[in-house]
Amino acid sequence: MTQENLPSDISIPKHEDSVIEAGRKLFSRPVNFVLGVAQLEQLPPEEKTEICFAGRSNVGKSSLINAITGRKDIARTSNTPGRTQQLNYFDLDGACYVVDLPGYGFAQAPKDIVDTWHMLIKQYLRGRVTLRRVFVLIDSRHGFKKADLDMMKLLDESAVPYQVVLTKSDKLKKGQLEKRIKEVVEALVKHPAALPQIFATSSEKNTGLAELRAEISTLL
Repeated sequence: MTQENLPSDISIPKHEDSVIEAGRKLFSRPVNFVLGVAQLEQLPPEEKTEICFAGRSNVGKSSLINAITGRKDIARTSNTPGRTQQLNYFDLDGACYVVDLPGYGFAQAPKDIVDTWHMLIKQYLRGRVTLRRVFVLIDSRHGFKKADLDMMKLLDESAVPYQVVLTKSDKLKKGQLEKRIKEVVEALVKHPAALPQIFATSSEKNTGLAELRAEISTLL
């Protein structure tokens, strides 16, 4: 099932062909890892737009970044939750920074390290002027967990615009996915910083990636 086969009345972005093509061209450009940030003092100068990906540990964040950039290993993937241990910055050919945040929620790391990650994330989200959009990844099989709602509350309080990206949508049947999308959209009404349109994606099947690339291209 592709995203295009979903009913038109659910809140899935539909971009014109020209915007889809702009997104394709944007992500066909070179993308390179720049630096890993463990402390705020290590953040690069606020000179270009930043697009951020956030999600619970093992939600498929690295796989999605690899998929939208068309690379196999630009972001490291692992079955071990908590593999991303810092803010990883990727430079998309000078057009923008793509930022991969540490997975929140469960992580196989000492509590003091996890607490440090969480504080770094909070400080980054609350103070980064060039941050244009956060894409919050939710596993379509499970929907919102407490850790997701905590992150969304933080984004609401920080007034950072965000959109939900459902990952692993190929794991659900069409009816199940439609139900999940409607549940998510209804829940977002309660969150002032959330945008109502969401994405249903699959890194394995390339579902929804063209629309996500297009959305990012409109932010630059």
